[in-house]
Amino acid sequence: MRSNPPPWDSLWTHGRLATMRANGVPYGAIENAAIAVKDGRIAWLGSMADVPGDQRAAAREVHNLVGRWVTPGLIDCHTHLVYGGDRAHEFELRLGGATYEEIARAGGGIRSTVASTRAATEDQLIASADTRLSALQAEGVTVVEIKSGYGLDTETELKMLRAARALGRRRSVTVRTTFLGAHALPPEFDGRANDYIDMIIAEMLPAVAAANLADAVDAFCEKIAFTPEQTERLFAAAATAGLPVKLHADQLSDLGGAALAARFNALSADHLEYTSDAGVAAMAKAGTVAVLLPGAFYFLREKQLPPIAQLRAAKVPIALATDSNPGSSPVTSPLLMLNMACTLFRLTPEEALAGVTRHAATALGLAASHGTLEVGKSADFCAWDIERPAELAYRIGFNPCSVVVQAGLPIRVADLGR
Repeated sequence: MRSNPPPWDSLWTHGRLATMRANGVPYGAIENAAIAVKDGRIAWLGSMADVPGDQRAAAREVHNLVGRWVTPGLIDCHTHLVYGGDRAHEFELRLGGATYEEIARAGGGIRSTVASTRAATEDQLIASADTRLSALQAEGVTVVEIKSGYGLDTETELKMLRAARALGRRRSVTVRTTFLGAHALPPEFDGRANDYIDMIIAEMLPAVAAANLADAVDAFCEKIAFTPEQTERLFAAAATAGLPVKLHADQLSDLGGAALAARFNALSADHLEYTSDAGVAAMAKAGTVAVLLPGAFYFLREKQLPPIAQLRAAKVPIALATDSNPGSSPVTSPLLMLNMACTLFRLTPEEALAGVTRHAATALGLAASHGTLEVGKSADFCAWDIERPAELAYRIGFNPCSVVVQAGLPIRVADLGR
């Protein structure tokens, strides 16, 4: 007679769980714990003393974590991973005194990457981005957002979004794609920003939506990019297309970007160095997540800190991301972002870890399925060779990730023996 299949696909025992649930316990911690997986989801978790004996014996695979800390899989909720070329020369120019705005106005910046990206094939974009994504995965990333925005024409924007989706299949990582056609003004539209927004609304956005290539729509609302009025027109069109929005807001000046994002119930407003108290209050009311990008802050040598105290006081969820991009944050280390968030922005290590787990999931509209270790959520988790969770933010240039499980499948498993 054929026996019944085991109730669990795998059981991970003798770990310490940083569930990241907001339950009043630091890190939502459960000591000497186990986590069970079935059909790609967390089927059970709790103390080792409470593991049902018969089910433990019936699990197809049992892995001993030997006291390692387990966190949710990390979520990088703001990246520009897909692009052609690099901007190392502009790095040299900035070190010589040129500002980000000066370089952009002289035809460098985003436009130089646009030229390289338009010239690259889809396969070339996939291959170059794959290296960057591999680095993120090695540090525990199981969900990543990837924006377009280096095409600025319909054909290349679609090419970028297809490449982003292909990366998810290639790397067994959850990819959320964001259409960022309103990233910069392309050279063929010089002096005609309103016409370009018209083209995005009439041509690019419908093509992206028809191909089902985007999970959200983003824009760069700034003096060197698009005005609040132009951004508002685009967001209204996104709402008509049934796509949520997010916004590069208040990075270089306060144009009221955070409040504008909140008005459209944006998933997130990102950067926020110059956000006013009114912008913070609007975000709190709308439930819009603040995504801080310490890599760009560091790389551009910014001095204006995001309004951390105000965000905390208003209980605005604070997420963190690498902002991995060629011009202002060539970063592929989420762990470094934890350290920078603590040292530059004065977040606590627990706030920083919540920023790349629980709050990052909310920033992508994935709070119901990702970001914490809870029964029914996707079995995305990592095991770390550390003695306390704060080490993830404390150490620099140190990667203690020994296990990465994505949707129940082990993507990386080091020798668990000690």
